[in-house]
Amino acid sequence: MKIEGLASSRRYTYKDIKRMTNSFGEKLGQGAYGCVYKGKLQDGQLVVVKLLKKLKGNAEEFFNEVASISRTSHVNVVSLLGFCFEGSKRALIYEFMPNGSLENFIFNRSDTLEVDQQLSWDTLYKISLGIAHGLEYLHRGCNTRILHFDIKPHNILLDRNYCPKISDFGLAKICPREESIVSMLGARGTPRYIAPELIMRNIGGVSHKSYVHSYGIMVLEMVGRRKNIEVTVDHTSKIYFPHWVHQRLKLQEEFGLCGITNEEEEGIAKKMIVISLWWCIQIDPRGRPSMTQVVEMLKGSVEALQVPPKPTFSSPSRSLAVSPGEISSNSSWG
Repeated sequence: MKIEGLASSRRYTYKDIKRMTNSFGEKLGQGAYGCVYKGKLQDGQLVVVKLLKKLKGNAEEFFNEVASISRTSHVNVVSLLGFCFEGSKRALIYEFMPNGSLENFIFNRSDTLEVDQQLSWDTLYKISLGIAHGLEYLHRGCNTRILHFDIKPHNILLDRNYCPKISDFGLAKICPREESIVSMLGARGTPRYIAPELIMRNIGGVSHKSYVHSYGIMVLEMVGRRKNIEVTVDHTSKIYFPHWVHQRLKLQEEFGLCGITNEEEEGIAKKMIVISLWWCIQIDPRGRPSMTQVVEMLKGSVEALQVPPKPTFSSPSRSLAVSPGEISSNSSWG
């Protein structure tokens, strides 16, 4: 099977994979797709080997990930160093990120972090800006647009300097640069982060604005340092809960902002909340900013941030209209 993009990545045998991982001696994680192992290339470079479970059909997600990421070259997008496609054995080899994924520094199973695990507000800000730069590149910097439909802390890797790199392109969709709306048969992504238009098609078309929504939810989790939604989703009508976030946005009190010691840190937290809550997770995708605009807002001053006209937060099962004034009255920054 000839897939565009494979030629630019090195192909390894399954024997090579076993050798570089020391027979899969050090597991770094496990998910629905398979397991992740630490490895080392012959030149001594540390790598991460993503060994996939036996895939059905034509292994679309595997080839999709290889083809997508092989087209990229950006400081905020993880580098694919090679792949293995040998019968039912399939693996992806990525550069090793010493600090693992962003989720390790936002929440753990008890949703509490030790003091030495907590990132400073300046670092959180730089991570959010780096991710925005990476998403902007995927939309505007490639020959084709790459729509990443699974933006979440688990898929953001951090190098030794906490520079963020977007990873896991299994659900990505490649489209010509001139296309703004893409056709999809079903929803893609993780329920907690998925944009409402992927479920309710009457809201608007699926486009790059869909991962702007996912980015907004993720930034809220970075600010609150805990998961925004702790519910088991039994029905698609319960997936989208931005009103849950707003009801808990008591900033210093209930939302749980921690570690703010000066006005600069307070400004960073406010900026991240205004951009993510007021702008990025609006129901109507047309009301969300592009990632270029997100980058501009993050780089600008807090005072320069504008309030979107009558932002509305709702879900298919419940609607909650909120005005900017109501948000201010519930915050310590009012």
